[in-house]
Amino acid sequence: MNNRTAILFILIVIVSVSLTQLNGGETADLSSSIQTFTQTRDIMDTSVTITVADENEEHASLAISNAFEQIEHIDDFMTSYGNSSQLVQLNEKGQLDNADDELVYVLVWSKYYSNISDGAFDVTIKPVLDLWSSKFAPGGTHEPPTPHEIEETLELVNYTQIVIEGNNISLGENMGIVLGGIAKGYAVDKAIESLQADGIENGFVNAGGDGRYIGSGPEGDPWKVGLQNPDKDGDAVSVMNIQDMAVATSGNYERYFSDTAKVSHISDPRTGYSVKGLISSTIIAESAMDADALATAVFVLGEKQGIEMIEGMDNVECLVITSDRQIVRSSGYSSYENEEI
Repeated sequence: MNNRTAILFILIVIVSVSLTQLNGGETADLSSSIQTFTQTRDIMDTSVTITVADENEEHASLAISNAFEQIEHIDDFMTSYGNSSQLVQLNEKGQLDNADDELVYVLVWSKYYSNISDGAFDVTIKPVLDLWSSKFAPGGTHEPPTPHEIEETLELVNYTQIVIEGNNISLGENMGIVLGGIAKGYAVDKAIESLQADGIENGFVNAGGDGRYIGSGPEGDPWKVGLQNPDKDGDAVSVMNIQDMAVATSGNYERYFSDTAKVSHISDPRTGYSVKGLISSTIIAESAMDADALATAVFVLGEKQGIEMIEGMDNVECLVITSDRQIVRSSGYSSYENEEI
């Protein structure tokens, strides 16, 4: 469910001017003194772009660097790979004392998203993902797990067994956590907070499709964010007017354990099997962490249950594309949609 690093449809920020690369390039004037600056780096197993509007290139460069430092910091202790992250330590030992406040915060909210989605979002799905991955890894059977293997592994998936007492975290025996369905959103939020602390009022951070947009775009209008058509490169099925909001998309496009069998990397933590009802789910919310986690939850829940959940939430909207290419919007989604493009 959570390994969503190569997102289904890229969320494209549509601007009518070029953006300045801080390592060189043309500058686009927002006014006589305001310019836009952008940098892209590979972090958290995805491409992260930060764009800001500012009067001074040196100040813009510093603000962007500080924001990237926030993302790198979060990646350092929330990655489920390597040997040094706090998450890896938690997974290996089943317990972590004196955990970073931010890891505790993300896990507390992860349990909240699990509760409101009836378990469709569950960061303890790691054993299931590992099982599927092992089957299609070199030396594996290249066949799906047996029903018995799925049933046994599902016993290790249970978000209620994440126990948090102060800054001490413990898990049930042989359980494991993966934060790919929430960590990028949280990192985007922290990067935006960093930009704002440095005096940036207009800009965005986009991490592999999890984006948050503050202030206005280059022409003083809301940022225009396009949801790419899965059947046609360069074509958007919807363009959103986004201002001081976040957008995230979850889906299966070109992201499989097995290209031949089309076994999706996104599994339902309640069944252990691949999710097939939707092609994608896109969420608009106030924070990137909300959008990130809810996009995964809706994708797993499917069209009816997913939209029902979103309709019961304030300041959250969604668009889903069903497996038969039908586009379904929540009741308030149209208020963000740009009809002119």
